[in-house]
Amino acid sequence: MNKVTFTDAEIKFLYSNEICRIATCNNDLPHVTPVSYIFSEGKFYFATDYNTLKYNNLKKNNRISIVVDTTENNKNTAIVTRGITTIIHKGRKFEILYNMFHDKFDWVKKDPWKQGEAPFIEVMPKDKVCWGF
Repeated sequence: MNKVTFTDAEIKFLYSNEICRIATCNNDLPHVTPVSYIFSEGKFYFATDYNTLKYNNLKKNNRISIVVDTTENNKNTAIVTRGITTIIHKGRKFEILYNMFHDKFDWVKKDPWKQGEAPFIEVMPKDKVCWGF
């Protein structure tokens, strides 16, 4: 799998959305859940708690699938990507991501957390399928 590049239209679409669905694998069964995400510099980021199935799945298997989609104006538009994850527990990158999430999402302002309390997951896309652009 190679690094993915996105077109200008796809990047605009990814910046304009806040929710995606992620799929991890648990005992050869998919586990899909919606998450709030940020797209930055060609990567996806989301936060999770340490006691979630998605976190435990990613600790065992760092491969993930993501779909960002909409049916606005009766038009089905989507980006589906598969990638490799890195878990960010603390440090400067954690602080930068936390500030980005704090600025974008009200739920972070209402329920703040500190380094070591909940990690961020970084997703490096390795392939993609898109439609509706």
